Amino acid sequence: MVRPRVVVTGVSGLTPLANNMESSWKKLLAGESGIAPLTLFDASAYDSRIAGEVKGFVPEDFMTSKQARHMDRFTQFAVAAGSMLMRDANFSITQDNAFDVAVILGVGMGGLCTIETWHTKLLESGPSRISPFMIPMLISNMGPAQVSIFTGIKGPNLVTTSACASAIHAIGTAYSEILLGRVTCAVSGGVESTVTPLAMGGFTALKALATHYNDAPAKASRPFDALREGFVLGEGAGFMFLENLENAKARSAKIYAEVVGYGASCDAYHMTAPRVDGEGMARSMHNALREAGIPPAAVGHINAHATSTRLNDATETKAIKQIFGNHAGNIKISATKSMTGHLLGAAGGIEAVFTALALREEMLPGTINLENPDPECDLDYMADGSERIACEYGMCNSFGFGGTNASLILKKWNE
Repeated sequence: MVRPRVVVTGVSGLTPLANNMESSWKKLLAGESGIAPLTLFDASAYDSRIAGEVKGFVPEDFMTSKQARHMDRFTQFAVAAGSMLMRDANFSITQDNAFDVAVILGVGMGGLCTIETWHTKLLESGPSRISPFMIPMLISNMGPAQVSIFTGIKGPNLVTTSACASAIHAIGTAYSEILLGRVTCAVSGGVESTVTPLAMGGFTALKALATHYNDAPAKASRPFDALREGFVLGEGAGFMFLENLENAKARSAKIYAEVVGYGASCDAYHMTAPRVDGEGMARSMHNALREAGIPPAAVGHINAHATSTRLNDATETKAIKQIFGNHAGNIKISATKSMTGHLLGAAGGIEAVFTALALREEMLPGTINLENPDPECDLDYMADGSERIACEYGMCNSFGFGGTNASLILKKWNE
């Protein structure tokens, strides 16, 4: 059986940069930061008081007020991104194709805001005051479920929850479903909204967040910089419409990129820290390259996981060197979290979309705030800003707590 080819025929997103992918992309290339003082709650008592919030989001642009009240913020994001995605892909759900489309999304932590809200209500007013909508609002699979409810998609519907690798695992799973012929198309990517009191407190307790840039939030996320001290929590969604190439050509769909390789691995090492030798990260990239059937030297661009934490950035650098050898120094490496912060389960979603756009537009986004290079991080991280460079292959990495690793390879569409 001839293996089908899988292409990206639609993209969408809500990011700390803008409430649509077109504007987010323009601001990314301009080196703008979406990180600002936190507004979703009073953070005055917190060591870190900044975040990459989605600003000015109006749920009622995509749903009724009643529907919005019965959804957690992450689910509202999912419905909005799903609506924008179907429009960008110019794809309509019909009785004939509804069961042939999947919705597979990555969600790292689900409805944490809902949990916090109703736990407070429980303590203040007792169990009789808990809303019957609490449980369906908080569960992670309500993101893809509501996308299907709003669009009419009736194919496989599921969520991958693997910390910060959730979205790339979701895209890899959707890609695999199309390769196996189980579906023709898929809505995939990641969505997250956990800029909440409990999450901020928990990540602060882990000493994972940047805490010394409250007066200069745009400077806080500093991947690969010697003065990096932690990540900046972000929220949002990044979706792709994946499609069998034959189907895409039959309907004359615009094509952003081709998905050619997906790899995953586990460090089997520690709850929060990666293996310091980068073995698991390297294996993930190796597996993606093997599936794509290309040599390491074919990759010209990497959108790195690059969280701006001490250990991750140095370890990812080691892993890239392991896999790419002498070619590692030739690869243009972007750290787009320098502008968006870390969207946890949604991170790989927006970063995969950025990678597809970079290949299509022949514009590679730069890395901001890399002002004091770390000697351990000595590759080309594009500190001088975006560059117009044509690459045939781009890679996107996502690595998460528990040692879970995922890598995706996209190919420039040129047919």
